[in-house]
Amino acid sequence: MTAAPGTATTDGLMPAMGKVYSDRQRLFLLYFVGALVDLVVLGLFDEYSDKVYVNSFTTMLLASVVLQFLLKGTIAVEHWVAGHFKNKSGGWWKALRFFCAWLVLFGSKFVILEALSFVFADDVKFEGVLHGIVWLIIVVVTMVIVEEIVVRIYRKLA
Repeated sequence: MTAAPGTATTDGLMPAMGKVYSDRQRLFLLYFVGALVDLVVLGLFDEYSDKVYVNSFTTMLLASVVLQFLLKGTIAVEHWVAGHFKNKSGGWWKALRFFCAWLVLFGSKFVILEALSFVFADDVKFEGVLHGIVWLIIVVVTMVIVEEIVVRIYRKLA
């Protein structure tokens, strides 16, 4: 089977040239992959830790989608806050920028914990130190690290 002129294929399965995707498609893919990464990380913590509890796979899937939107929202707020300090020079402004970024990133974990408690009640629980906030932070940091690793692997494939 031969390909039509100008449509070279790789092993006859995929187009040799990549398609240009719209911004909406890229945004969907970003959230979709992020939610899957969050699902895997949350599932592994649920399975191997006694400090993270999720009632069912369906709840875990929904929680991973909620977490993905909350984490992306947190990053957007952090960038917005950091943008206020962008044109300021000097050590004091730089320190204030990092403090505000840390405050948003750390404070958001309390918002995330409350949102998960509100949406899922006792179906999603983080237990331990400070009413589970430490384990939530560990899970979220792991999610962000794994997402970054996936993105770096994807970029190296290009």
